[in-house]
Amino acid sequence: MILVVGAKGMLGQDLLRVLPGDVRGVDIEEIDITSGESVRKVLLTLKPRVVVNAAAYTDVDGCETKRDLAMAVNGTGVGNLAEVSRQIGACLVQVSTDYVFDGSKTSPWVEDDPTGPLSVYGMSKLAGEESARTNPAHLVVRTQWLYGLHGKNFVETMLRLGGGKDELAVVDDQIGSPTWTMDLSLAIRALLDKGCRGTYHAANAGVCSWNEFARAIFADAGLAVTVQPMATTELGRPAPRPLYSVLDCGKLARDTGFQPQPWRAALRQYLALRDKQ
Repeated sequence: MILVVGAKGMLGQDLLRVLPGDVRGVDIEEIDITSGESVRKVLLTLKPRVVVNAAAYTDVDGCETKRDLAMAVNGTGVGNLAEVSRQIGACLVQVSTDYVFDGSKTSPWVEDDPTGPLSVYGMSKLAGEESARTNPAHLVVRTQWLYGLHGKNFVETMLRLGGGKDELAVVDDQIGSPTWTMDLSLAIRALLDKGCRGTYHAANAGVCSWNEFARAIFADAGLAVTVQPMATTELGRPAPRPLYSVLDCGKLARDTGFQPQPWRAALRQYLALRDKQ
């Protein structure tokens, strides 16, 4: 059995649709990953062969003032899952982030590049990676700029704002790869199908700025919204962001044969699916 932790979240719901075989989901009502006792009770009862952790505290700016909560969920919680999954011989899949890097490179980040998170969120997710690796049977899957049908995200924010405004300003100095949770789920499935272990990057292909992403969203949704450029420093956000956080996904393709589709094609599929809901 594959157990998806955080099954009601944006990624968790797509994982339940994509992962093969006997798949079960649990969420906060059934498991508190910050409690070792709660984790032991659930995992020892269900005895999954794979645990996919899609649970996280993802409020990047909120993490700056709620450091203890961020570390408890994103760090200690992963450690609890790693300990018990190791005890029962299960593989632990930990979903991580581009925010473990400092954004100082000008070429895509590979899996063994030095980490250097700028924010509390990035630090907590790096702690989670390190905790996951205490189970030798682990997969750390770094991704970025996630959006999906089942949660708050940049695409939904832009569509909401674009419905009431004809002009917006969006940062144009952060560069990455928008990633649909469905494509990330397919990447995780491919890694599990091939029995891969270790650290991998998984994101939709191609790169853009948040500004370019916003313009694509409005164009593909048929909304006449002008998107003006602005610098990250103008936002005055509490948490610093990496400016260049593109992930090199070549290892994923080499080891599994799976290549996530270009981000623009993924966006169009997402919007078409969204319209049918």
